[in-house]
Amino acid sequence: MSLAFRPVLWHNFPEAMKAGRMQVEATPLSGVLVITPKRFGDHRGFFSESYSAKRFAEAGIEIDFVQDNHSVSETVGTVRGLHFQAPPHAQAKLVRCGRGRLWDVAVDIRKGSPTYGQWFGTELSFENGKQLLIPAGFAHGFVTLEPGTEIVYKCSDYYAPECEGAIRWDDPDLGIDWPLSAGIEPVLSGKDAEAPLFATFDSPFTWEGAA
Repeated sequence: MSLAFRPVLWHNFPEAMKAGRMQVEATPLSGVLVITPKRFGDHRGFFSESYSAKRFAEAGIEIDFVQDNHSVSETVGTVRGLHFQAPPHAQAKLVRCGRGRLWDVAVDIRKGSPTYGQWFGTELSFENGKQLLIPAGFAHGFVTLEPGTEIVYKCSDYYAPECEGAIRWDDPDLGIDWPLSAGIEPVLSGKDAEAPLFATFDSPFTWEGAA
């Protein structure tokens, strides 16, 4: 069964940017946003609102998050993905790096979308404070760039193992440019290593166009 998902709305985000509350950047993939909360620093360190439902609402981002996840990858080159959760428990995610650095990727898997099969990637690190907002209807994955990297992310639905899905991280049709340094071998779970290719993938998501 397929379920249609409309892109996340962000019609007010220029106002949020002008107000200095957080920086919101559009990407080539509709609904995928790079969000950088403002940091307030002094000689002690800094303070930042990593998430505020009020600030997101002011920016027109209409997602209700219900679960926080936190994982640590000890080895450089650890790959997790490409993962998604199918309807009726599809998830939007808000991803950030709690320590270290990672390359985070979203892939449009909404059938009928003008960007179906296209990807966007960006570096998330503790230093840059960036977050990646990934709506439902996208697959998500990342590779760690430093040892002991921590990833922290919000989800808009609870974990439902019966709805888990995956696509090969190094699928040749997707052609994701993973920044693995020479001599670094990717570290994957057996499940991710055996994920199906995009060419054989039947997406449970359908694009309905702009809201």
